[in-house]
Amino acid sequence: MTGSSKPTRGLDGVVAAQTRLSHVDGQAGRLIIGGYELGELAGRVSFEEAAHLLWCGALPSRDELAALRREMSGLRELPGEAMRVVKAAAQAPPIDALRMACATLSLDLANPDDIAPGADLQAAKVLTARFPTVVAAHARLSAGKEPIAPRADLSLAANFLYMVHGKEPDPIAAKAVDTYWVTVIDHGMNASTFAARVIASTRSDMVSAVTGAIGALKGPLHGGAPGPVLDMLKDIKTADRAERWVRDELAAGRRIMGFGHRVYKVRDPRAAVLSKVADELSSAALEDRRLFDLARAVEQTAVKVLEEVKPGRNLRTNVEFFTALVLQAVGLQPRSFVATFACGRVAGWCAHIIEQHAEDHLIRPQSEYVGPRRTLTQ
Repeated sequence: MTGSSKPTRGLDGVVAAQTRLSHVDGQAGRLIIGGYELGELAGRVSFEEAAHLLWCGALPSRDELAALRREMSGLRELPGEAMRVVKAAAQAPPIDALRMACATLSLDLANPDDIAPGADLQAAKVLTARFPTVVAAHARLSAGKEPIAPRADLSLAANFLYMVHGKEPDPIAAKAVDTYWVTVIDHGMNASTFAARVIASTRSDMVSAVTGAIGALKGPLHGGAPGPVLDMLKDIKTADRAERWVRDELAAGRRIMGFGHRVYKVRDPRAAVLSKVADELSSAALEDRRLFDLARAVEQTAVKVLEEVKPGRNLRTNVEFFTALVLQAVGLQPRSFVATFACGRVAGWCAHIIEQHAEDHLIRPQSEYVGPRRTLTQ
């Protein structure tokens, strides 16, 4: 800050790092992941391939992918200490249980404080392999059921649904979760990613940095709450009620869930991907089809009314709107939605930590003192 210029609140518009991992163009509604447009990756490459892209800088060869899948499938089972934490946190919110369990996942690493590239990559594989196990085990424990051990013969997404439901999932559902995780794997310098990079910049370890990222994700201004989208649709009930409902909510000063984004001034590109996924899922079930058709109608109505009532605000559909439809269609409970999001984002967090450790520069912004200046009198 120089002269009389005012500091930027919340670091808005400040470039905090250079990255090869992702780029968000909010004006054009574009998201680039590892050099590829989101639409080129989501639904076309697996989550494991997308993770390799971020961790190693390129999509894997067939042999590299097979090796990565073999290695990560062998890492899915939780250490005893981690499972005990999940059981102790059975009635806590899932994102809290994930934060607590994450902090224990360094216990069986050979050298948890090692931040060399090879050690970071190994820790990234461990965390990404185990997050779905934590969330699935917690989902069952909170419902009074026993956790189900992971299966090495299933993909990460398919195994997650197997551990939640106790049966091999429909391939369409497994593909939906896989596509969802690719869609949310990274998203620029968001709050949780920045938190992870700040922690990593102190030369702290990956597990500590990811645990901090979960803490940031938990906040409602960041992680959001896809669950209320379902509540909204259930409350609206039919398409002909949508406009009156939206106008009443706005008149009462309440937000319309699933609309508006800090960065995007057009429709969130992730919403476009997940809309297609929700459409594919809902075509297999009449009840889900009705909900999807209602959601499409509500989306069109809400965008129109928001533009009329809040002109120039550019409140368009965000990722939460169709996330809710996708995750409920594969049988997940709304309370697990944010933790399930973390199962995809963890690969991106790990990639940023690897990048920050290589940068090896402490993130240490300045603050402006606005308090009083006092003197002690005798």
